[in-house]
Amino acid sequence: MRRFIQHLKDSGQLEVITKPVSPILQAPRLARGRGPVLFERIDGFQAIVNLLASRALLAQALNVDERGLLHKLLSTAATGKTVMQDLAWDLERTPDLSKLPVMKFFERDGGPYITAGVVVAKYGHRINASVHRMMVVDKTSLAVRLVPPRHTYLMHKASAKKGEPLNIAVAIGVDPVTLFATTTRLPCGLEFNYAAALKGKAQTLIECENGIPVPPSEIVLEGQISPTRTTNEGPFVDLTGTYDIVRPEPVIEVTRMVSARDPIYHSILPAGAEHSLLMGIPYEPQIYNACKNVTKVKNVVLTAGGRHYLHAVIQIEKQTEGDAKNVIMAAFAAHTSLKHVVVVDEDIDIYDADDIEFAVATRVKGDLDVMVIPNVRGSSLDPRTGSDGTTTKVGVDATAPLVDHWKFERVR
Repeated sequence: MRRFIQHLKDSGQLEVITKPVSPILQAPRLARGRGPVLFERIDGFQAIVNLLASRALLAQALNVDERGLLHKLLSTAATGKTVMQDLAWDLERTPDLSKLPVMKFFERDGGPYITAGVVVAKYGHRINASVHRMMVVDKTSLAVRLVPPRHTYLMHKASAKKGEPLNIAVAIGVDPVTLFATTTRLPCGLEFNYAAALKGKAQTLIECENGIPVPPSEIVLEGQISPTRTTNEGPFVDLTGTYDIVRPEPVIEVTRMVSARDPIYHSILPAGAEHSLLMGIPYEPQIYNACKNVTKVKNVVLTAGGRHYLHAVIQIEKQTEGDAKNVIMAAFAAHTSLKHVVVVDEDIDIYDADDIEFAVATRVKGDLDVMVIPNVRGSSLDPRTGSDGTTTKVGVDATAPLVDHWKFERVR
């Protein structure tokens, strides 16, 4: 992570705030809407916010051109190697979450939240790494949001059924490629292999005292998820900038805390660009792979206005009439949280909102080209989704008809 921060600094993309700043509301307010921000004095720590706050920054971390991001992800399989190294941490600290610059982002938040912590869990021979929001309960306890039926949730359920705690470690301040890999939906246990493949070199792992392997990190919290203890988690502002509901969630009991010397704490702003990019971009290859079985797909983008999650634009090389509608149905099946899909031709720049609007303005005939699909499963993150979990999805065929196609040719 430090190497990437140095790259941002050297390239003039990093804003540094040297004055003392509080992690409670003040730092998030200063960082919101900006690019990468490094706070040098925040409760005795440094803290980085907005580390991957744009598609361009994610592409830089992956060492690809922004427009080649999708194809980088499509061409990378989770086949990289990992290597265990016997490394010691610079400092061992008395477990005390109040000593970390954990941020409270909004006034109604249930408490300060760790938002960029990679939770590595081990159950039997299975190891899973994923990012979960964690609300500080007290000096050594965190309420962790475990979403069913994801891997950490299932591992905790299995251990709790036997009355056993689930051993975990929380890695804060990992490099951005590893962070991205742990937000990608993969078969259980392949997150670090995927990180290695994306980097083109083996992923280093360090074994904690409780036997959990973690990537090199600024701060590591060792502990366990209690099999019986729960507490109310929330409110918390989720992807769409609206408050999620309060739920009873399991509690992580922190038993050990280690760190680098003068560690840099990483925080992801809820409903910020980094939050939506890390949640949504991993779905773009899934949508592409589903749609390529229908027709020739050129590109896929989950748009910023749709929080990189709810809206997709798909560029195709149209072969027959009806291709776009089949693509729309394939996209909804591939990413069930999608709400609106627009399909465009090769001559439309899917990274340009004006060009997408041009396609809708000139190539859509509402009674023929708009698909409305009511009463289907929606995203729980969409406040318009009903209490029964259903919504109405809309697909827009913004491709030019093949008949009289000359009428739609754009001058250059």
